[in-house]
Parts: sequence; structure tokens; C-alpha cells
Amino acid sequence: MNPSSMPDGGPVVLWRWRDGEPVAPARARAVLGRALSDLGYGGESVSDAVLAVSELVANAIEHAVGPYELWLRRTALDVICEVVDHDPRIPEIPPYAVGALFAPVEGDRGGGLEALCALLSERGRGLHIVHELTGGAWGFRPLLGAKAAWIALPLPASGEDWFGE
Repeated sequence: MNPSSMPDGGPVVLWRWRDGEPVAPARARAVLGRALSDLGYGGESVSDAVLAVSELVANAIEHAVGPYELWLRRTALDVICEVVDHDPRIPEIPPYAVGALFAPVEGDRGGGLEALCALLSERGRGLHIVHELTGGAWGFRPLLGAKAAWIALPLPASGEDWFGE
């Protein structure tokens, strides 16, 4: 990906896929990780973004219809990573309590393997994980006949002119 080809506000499509592609989250992680590295991001910001977007890809595959796309677009302050699907319904975003993501429940202490499996099998934690990884810089936006789930990354602190301007 050539960073100078990334127009201000306009998306760059990193990858497209269709329903039934079993390796979509893994492929999205690889493509996004490479693109963010090319843009000057590194370390924890890449791993957090890749994990958050992987969760958005998995949600799109499970709850929406394809085809799907992984986009990057920039604003004056951020790079926005978006997962686009063709279900225009915006999900209701649950409230997120301040505190531990996986707070222990007193009644489950000492519950052994059954309690651990029950905790790990619970559904509905994915968007909470996205919220934690992005510091709340995520959401959904409507598109014509579709929607985009997005996360925002502050521009790299290197000070380099990595968009070729």
C-alpha cells in the first residue's frame, strides 16, 4: 500500500471477501497489520488495532451479509479502519461499565473447569473488547444500503510526512 495514494477522507480498500470465507478474520489481521506497518505504526497500536478489527470482521460475518470490505481512510487527526458489510441496520451499542472486562463473580470462585468454560463461552463480549482496545474510539456509521464498523487510530507520533504531502 502506498501511503501517498490514501486521499484525505476517501477510503482505500485493503481487501474484499464474500460469505463463507473461513479464514476471513485471519486474513484481515494479516492485511491490516501489513498496511499499518507500512503507514508507520508499530508495536501495541498495531496489535490492538488488528485484534479489534478481527472482532469486527467476525461480527460482520456472523450478523450481517456480504460482500464485505476492509477499508482504511484518513482524517486530519486519525486513520480510520472500517469493516463494511451489506446489512444497513446499525446494532444497538450496549453500555460499558467502568471496571474489569472479566470481573470475577464471587459465586464462581473455585468453580473449576466448568466455571472457566462458562466464562469463556459467553457471547456478547466482543464489542466490549473492541471498546477496551480502542479506548472507546470506535462505532458504526451508515452507508447507502450498508454500514461500516470502525475504529480510529491517532496518526503516528513520528512527525514524518507519511502521506506524501
